[in-house]
Amino acid sequence: MVDLKLVIGTKEGKTVQKEIKSPEADVFHGKHLGETVSGDAFGLAGYEFLLTGGSDKCGFPMRKGIQDHRKRVMIGAGVGFSGKKRFLNKKKNNRKQKGLLKRRTVCGERITSLIRQVNMKVTKVGPVSLIEAPVAAKEAKKE
Repeated sequence: MVDLKLVIGTKEGKTVQKEIKSPEADVFHGKHLGETVSGDAFGLAGYEFLLTGGSDKCGFPMRKGIQDHRKRVMIGAGVGFSGKKRFLNKKKNNRKQKGLLKRRTVCGERITSLIRQVNMKVTKVGPVSLIEAPVAAKEAKKE
């Protein structure tokens, strides 16, 4: 049984969180970062989403280009490592040091049973807004 937390970025700049259980979450199994998913499968009819990231059960971020479940890689700035801020000149400007590499643990780009959070953004908007959609679904169940 797989539980997923969906973090959906809307076109207005807000985020909506939704938790889904196993029958609905099976739609995501085997998908890669950068693929599109239809919202019809998990209760958001008319929407289309782009998979942008996520994290596994231990909190390690998903990184595009990694095929294994979890791997230690040397990375510069990007997903999983932001770099260090240092004083680089006399004016005390706080900038990131260029060329800094660090070994970090990241997980792969494929959604498996180890993934607990999936980040998505809206590419096609449906008829009901995302904020009203959970409320409308609860009211439909009551009737």
